[in-house]
This record gives sequence, C-alpha cells and structure tokens, in this order.
Amino acid sequence: MELLRFQQASLAFGTNPVLDKVDFSLFAGERVCLVGRNGAGKSTMLKLLTGQQNLDDGQIVKQNNVLLSRLEQDPPARVDVKIADFIREGAGDLAQKLHDFYQLSDHLSEATDAQMRHFGELQAELDARDGWQLEARILQLCEQFEMNPEATLASLSGGWLRKAALARALVAKPNILLLDEPTNHLDVAAIQWLEQFLINFSGAIIFVSHDRAFIRAVATRIIDLDRGTLTSHPGNYAEYLERKQKLLEVEQSHNALFDKKLAEEEVWIRQGIKARRTRNEGRVRALKELRKERAARVEQLGKVDFAIEQAAKSGKLVFEGKKLNLSFDGKKVMDDLDLLLMRGDRVALIGPNGVGKSSLIKVLLDEYQVESGEVKRGTNLEVAYFDQHRMALDLDKTVQDNVADGRQEITQNGNTRHVLSYLQDFLFPPARARTPVRALSGGEKNRLLLARLFAKPSNLLILDEPTNDLDVETLELLEDILEQYQGTVILVSHDREFVNNTVTSSLWFAGNGKIIDIAGDYNDVVAYQQRYQQQAKTVVKPQVSAEIKAEPVVQTAAATSALNTKKLSYKEKRELELLPALIESLDAELSSLQSKVNDPDFFRQSAEATTAILNQLQQTESKLAHAYERWEQLEALNQQ
Repeated sequence: MELLRFQQASLAFGTNPVLDKVDFSLFAGERVCLVGRNGAGKSTMLKLLTGQQNLDDGQIVKQNNVLLSRLEQDPPARVDVKIADFIREGAGDLAQKLHDFYQLSDHLSEATDAQMRHFGELQAELDARDGWQLEARILQLCEQFEMNPEATLASLSGGWLRKAALARALVAKPNILLLDEPTNHLDVAAIQWLEQFLINFSGAIIFVSHDRAFIRAVATRIIDLDRGTLTSHPGNYAEYLERKQKLLEVEQSHNALFDKKLAEEEVWIRQGIKARRTRNEGRVRALKELRKERAARVEQLGKVDFAIEQAAKSGKLVFEGKKLNLSFDGKKVMDDLDLLLMRGDRVALIGPNGVGKSSLIKVLLDEYQVESGEVKRGTNLEVAYFDQHRMALDLDKTVQDNVADGRQEITQNGNTRHVLSYLQDFLFPPARARTPVRALSGGEKNRLLLARLFAKPSNLLILDEPTNDLDVETLELLEDILEQYQGTVILVSHDREFVNNTVTSSLWFAGNGKIIDIAGDYNDVVAYQQRYQQQAKTVVKPQVSAEIKAEPVVQTAAATSALNTKKLSYKEKRELELLPALIESLDAELSSLQSKVNDPDFFRQSAEATTAILNQLQQTESKLAHAYERWEQLEALNQQ
C-alpha cells in the first residue's frame, strides 16, 4: 500500500536545486535509505515530510491517517527532564488532550454546554488515536529499552540519549519513521540492537546514514539524492553502488558528446553566417538552445582531495604502559594494563560507550594520571587529535579563519598555498570558506576539522569518531589516506566497515578494566569474542544476569572453577526454600494488576490513579523476573 507520494516536487535555495521535479512513492513495510553527498539536501527532504520546510512547487500527498515521526539528529536541548516526560513529548498534543479530558471529567457536574461538547470531542479523538493507552505505552517503551522512566536525561550517555529519542519518536505509534544519522554516537552493540529493532518494525522507514554496514543490514531500497534528482535503486547496497557508477559513466559520456557538439557550433558561429539564410537562422536558434542547456547543467560535486602533512618520524617506540591501573567512582577502567605501541601501528579501540576508550587516550597524552603503573612516551611525537565533539572549532569564526587563524596562506609539505585553494580540496568553495562555522552541516564541520588537522605536520593521528556525518566518498578517501600514512594511528570508531578497512590491530575493552590486545580488525575481535564465549560455555553454566550479558567480562579458568564448586550457605538454602511462595504471591499480584489495566474503564480514571497502578505493575513484573532468576541461580548451585 502506498503511504505517501512526491509529485513533481521542486525546492531550491538560491541557484542550488535540492529537488527538481521529483516523483517518489513510499510503500508500507519498506526500509528506504536516503543517500547523497554532504549538503545534497537529505535532512531538508526529511523536513519536507514533517512540514518543517515547504516546497517551491509540486506537492506531497499522504494517505489519510498516516502518522510520521522523526528521530532528530541533534541531542535534546534540555537534559533536566525525566525520561518519561521526554518520551511523552513525542505524542504531541495527544498528552495535552488526555490531560484536558481528565480535568473536564472531574468537573462534569458543573460543565457548560460548550464544555460538554468539547468533552465529547476529546473522547472521540482519544478513541480514534488510541490515546487511552499513552501512559501504558510510555512505560512499555521504557521497559523495552531498559530505561528508568523516573531518571533524568542528564544521567544518560550519548548512546542512551539516542535510545530515549527513539522511544520518543515511537510513542505516537507512527506509520512512517524518519531517522537522520541514527547510528551517530552509538556503540557497536547499540547499533546492532537498533538494526534488529528496525528490521522488526512494522511500519515504513526512511533513514539517512553513511554507515555502510548498517545500510547493508537494514535497507530494502536505496534512493540517491544527487543535484536535485532522486533516483530509486531497489535491492541491496552493493547493487546500488554498481548501478550508480554506471549511471555516472553514462552521464559523463553524454556530457562529453554534448560539449563537443557545442564547441563545433561555437566555431561555426565565429566564422560568419554563409549559405542560405533561413537554414542558418535555424542553426543559430539551435545554438542558443545548446547554450541554455549547458548553462542549466548542474555539475557533479567534485571529490574531496586531501593529504596529511607528515612530520619527521617519531622514535620507534610511541607508547609503552606497564601495569596501568585507573578507576573512576569505584569503576575499574584499567586493570594492570600492559601496552606497547610502535611507530607505524594502526590500532582501533573497540568497546561499548563509557568503558574507558577516551580515558586511555587521555592517559597516553598525559592528560590523566594513572593510580599506579608507568607510562613511557616516545620521542619526537607530533600529535594530531580529532575530537568527536569538535571542541577545536570556533563556531563564530569563518571556515577560513578556523584553518589559517586569520592568515591568507598556509604551509603544507614545504609548499605555501593560499588557504582558499587548500579549502577547495575539502569541498569548501570561496563563498563557503567565508561562512561562519555554526552555519555548516554536521558533515561539513567534520570535513573542516579534518582540514584543520591535516594542515599541520603530525606523526601520530588520534581519531575519535571521525566518521560521524561524513559521506561515503569522503570516508573511502580517508581510508586510503590512512593506508598511506607513515605515522601511527589510534582510532576510536563504531563504524565497523571503516575499522576493518583501516587498522592492523585492536584493543578490545572487555569490561571491568580488562583490555585485550588482538591482532586484526573488528571482525577479528568478534571472532575472538565468539571463541571466548564458546570456551566459557564448557566451563560455566549459562545462568547469567541481564547485566552480565550486556557487558561481557573475561574470567579466568580459576575464577569459573571456583564458581562451579561453590556450595549454598545456610542463608542461601533458606532463601531457596522461600522463593517458590514468593514467586506464587508475585504472580497472583501481577494477574490482579493486569486485570485492572485490561478493564475498558481503566483509563477513564484520573491520571494519578492510572499512573500509580501502571507503576505498581512495572515494579511487580521486575520483582517477579528477579525472583525467577534468583531461584534458577540457587537451584543450579544446589544441584552441584
């Protein structure tokens, strides 16, 4: 079933077309990836769908009752709100209408005729939009995403903020979900969770992403936005790349033939008009049309073309760490870490958010002091540090001044270049180079940070999430540049394909301060994890808590052996005897609460009454799950 359709849609900013008489349809169940160069207009197209931007011409037709919801690219402006309240905002006016309904219902005996009519209208709309289940959906999403509804956004890391934002987008039960760079700031485990979630999502999806592994896993169709034209490519990402290359080759051949004909006609017109006048007048008119067509052509955006300014070689030893220990708030970040980095190594730091990757970088750069152990730093180190938060950029200065600090020229590889010429290698034309940085898109800011970084000599590159917002062409060029770089590279990235194409070794942050050196890329880390898990199954019974599952921890054979031989204490035996009665009691309480919630009149009560019961339902479910888990653990130990 068709959910929405673009009909001859046109939009331009100045002379740059975003959409040029575009036709496009979205069907139920599709997962469409919108791809294109930075600045092509992908985010603008999403704004057209949500009504934040209007077309210049044409129209967007949506089926009746089709609801769209968008996962915003930027983090929330406020973080001092509760998670439940933040999710509730995603329902738009539905939450307010539910509140108004309960307010009126408490004073119906005093209501006027107008208030009674409004009460009836609210009830009809809440029935149509399933508004009675709003609070239950909020709690269900919090449980599904494993978030505490009473916690504030300020307590969440970047990855968890994205989960909260996704829950906010889903609470209204949209038919179409719009996602703008959904994998930014997510670790690999969260990205893989998101992949599975989106594959199982019942509605249609339009998403913008440059994560090639993510696109391959999720997309059922690719649509390419290029110079105002939207081209549909059914099938997988590999087929799209092949088809796109062929289309560009055909376009180049056509343009070459056209330019040859135009050049021949320009030569003819300069020779003077001869022969029969009527025939020549037609040829002149045809030449004018050729000129108009050539002037209207929108050239393909050039490719980024940059190189890294390389400093003199560092010493053979870059970093050496012996028995490094570091903790924050009682949490181990490094536990007796031994580390050796040599000149020319290209190493990836792999692990979930918050496990200590950035902390290790700061220890190596002498910004953090370890609690114990010794760090030895090599000689003649020239460091270039790409910070994922772009703190090195001054948003109020122009692009040009951020790179050259007010100068007109820079020195690169011993040669003097005008800064505007240098910036054109990073796709910043002179007009754009004089623009304040705060006006740039996310991808342009990352390109600018690369331009600033690579203008200075270095022999040690530290790249913390450099791939966010970069288009695929720039990513591939950056991969090639790093391959040719003669210095040392330390990379933090959750882009699996970028890691696989870039590094030669990896440090896997396994949790609890354990950091394991693995020869190879991300795929080799996964293979190592699988081997470890397989070995653990032969030693430890597979009864582990959800918390342990979320963050695998390397255990020694001695530790697992001790776990297997542990006997129940008297207190644990008593606990095991009482657990069946507790489980039966909690199960009865849960059945009673569920019966109340399933009653058709449940959500006609006041908001305070329904919220209290829903909270009690969630707490009882949690207690019951914990009791079952504890019973299984104790029973397993009792049988040894």
